[in-house]
Amino acid sequence: MEETFTHVRTMISIILGFGIAQLLKNAVKLIDLRKGPKPSPLHLLWVGYTFLLIIHFWWWEARLTGVGSWNFLEYLFLILYTTMYFALSVLIFPDSISDYKGYQDYFFSRKQWFFSFLIVIFVADFADTLLKGKQYFLSLHWEYPVRNLVHILLCLLGIRFNNIRFQYALALLFILYEVSYILRHYFF
Repeated sequence: MEETFTHVRTMISIILGFGIAQLLKNAVKLIDLRKGPKPSPLHLLWVGYTFLLIIHFWWWEARLTGVGSWNFLEYLFLILYTTMYFALSVLIFPDSISDYKGYQDYFFSRKQWFFSFLIVIFVADFADTLLKGKQYFLSLHWEYPVRNLVHILLCLLGIRFNNIRFQYALALLFILYEVSYILRHYFF
């Protein structure tokens, strides 16, 4: 069983590593402001949130050690689920946005896709957590399902509203909650 888990963990790490590389590679490109579009604070907030979400997910998946036996369907689910994080990285920070006025224009043109991917991630997270066992799911208490459901609702609102202030507030809320969740569950 340990051999199977090592294989699963390796595949997850490769895919998430590609996602983080995508974010970091394009963030470093922003250093040379003479070339290409200028950064957008709103876009960078969502990039930061995506980075934080991936790092948190990677840590969260350490709980997979508790899965006693693996089958191909569970493995396939985890690979597809992890691929959503990579897709989110490419979607929020593509290699080129030459067809757009800048990163803010790009974000607003793709926000429906971005928030839709987040919705799929939060829905799939329920199955991922149950994969770790019913006891584990129940150990997360009421906050876990409420967290995911509220995030899904907020993503639907993110799709709906183009107001820049709302989008800033939403990005900050997501980041602050994620940081709070991480601190409360892993440090205190």
